[in-house]
Amino acid sequence: MKLLNQEVKFNSDLITKYDRPTPRYTSYPPATELKDNFDPENLKKSIVQGNSKNTPLSLYFHIPFCQSACYFCGCNVIVTQSQKPVEPYLNYVYRHIEMVAEMLDKNRQVVQLHWGGGTPNYLVQNQVEALWNKINKHFTFDIDAEISIEINPRYVDKNYIMFLRDLGFNRISFGIQDFNPKVQEAINRVQPETMLFNVMNWIKEAGFESVNVDLIYGLPYQTLTTFSETLEKTIQLDPDRIAVFNFAYVPSLKPVQKNLPAHTLPQAAEKLEIFHLTMDKLAAGGYVFIGMDHFAKPNNELTIAQRKGHLHRNFQGYTTKAGSDLFGFGITSISMLEDLYIQNHKKLKDYYQALDAGILPLEKGVSLTEDDFIRREVIMELMCEFSLSKQEISTKYNLDFDSYFTQEELELKALEQDGLLQNFPDKIEVTPAGRLLIRNIAFIFDNHTRNRQLLTLSKSI
Repeated sequence: MKLLNQEVKFNSDLITKYDRPTPRYTSYPPATELKDNFDPENLKKSIVQGNSKNTPLSLYFHIPFCQSACYFCGCNVIVTQSQKPVEPYLNYVYRHIEMVAEMLDKNRQVVQLHWGGGTPNYLVQNQVEALWNKINKHFTFDIDAEISIEINPRYVDKNYIMFLRDLGFNRISFGIQDFNPKVQEAINRVQPETMLFNVMNWIKEAGFESVNVDLIYGLPYQTLTTFSETLEKTIQLDPDRIAVFNFAYVPSLKPVQKNLPAHTLPQAAEKLEIFHLTMDKLAAGGYVFIGMDHFAKPNNELTIAQRKGHLHRNFQGYTTKAGSDLFGFGITSISMLEDLYIQNHKKLKDYYQALDAGILPLEKGVSLTEDDFIRREVIMELMCEFSLSKQEISTKYNLDFDSYFTQEELELKALEQDGLLQNFPDKIEVTPAGRLLIRNIAFIFDNHTRNRQLLTLSKSI
């Protein structure tokens, strides 16, 4: 068992110095490295390899539809109030399921299932049940599988929540962003406090095993005072996990953000104060800092996995299900196999045309090299555990760590001098001050994106 000292130290000078664009490392190589000149045959080879190893499965389903646009949103969504596009989309997803399932060994068990969006509860109950039945027809679930869904609290009632739990979902997530009505109006997501507390009460009554809520700091009209109130109300909700994201204002990349009153966005100094306040309030509220923007209760599975050294990251974020092959269904979804990442078509037209032609709807991909394997393990260990055994990497990959990473060792010295880490002969330990800047430390080992302009990536804090 790996017992982790989970202390975090806020150092505003260091955060300001290192607050620059870096990948979030839900994968390595990052998703920005996916190319359209990949060979689809590599997917078949990877599936054969997973079949031979009986690798567990993780499944992701993207439901892209939303009733209205949230002006902060950076997700791939289709805004519509019509049900007309839903049935055709689901029918194509069913075809996608059939094609993938046919390639997989039936003995491989699903240990994780997640429905994301968009708004998965855009689907009416009979559509949810139909998709659920289709998945269960073609895949076998582990008895302890994590089965989660994202919901928009504005479009559910108690009956819908109970229905999801009775069907088999055991984890649930919903976005709050901010409790303040003025902020909610500015971002076009009005959801009164009473509504949010009602939804949480229904979720608890239904008996979901874990509940996550999302907050965002850096939105219009937010101040230190207003966000303090949002944090207090969030703690009163008593979720098992809290994700607190830094809002990236990039209207050139996300045109919907042009609807925001830009002059009301908090400035960098106030955003930093808000983040500091968030760390302090959530710690006082009994939440443990897992990494980056995620917090969890001490008895939550993420916290326990991190203490034991079993925490992992994939395109769904932090997870306890290491060593599984992730298959993504629906537009834009990314699959993450042991030696291959692939992304589905982003446009409905292209997604449908591929499936009509009887081929998998793949748009981009990247096959991992031996160097990618080594660097992925280094980066993921740092991201998840805040420490790295050089000896374990050397033994596993038959190399001398310091010789293999000669340039990186030189660059780590600057971070060590700034107090972000301690670089010992046999290990790297991230300091409490460095944990908030773990992306910067991981970036040292990134051989793909480190020499490029990273204007499309979010900043570290």
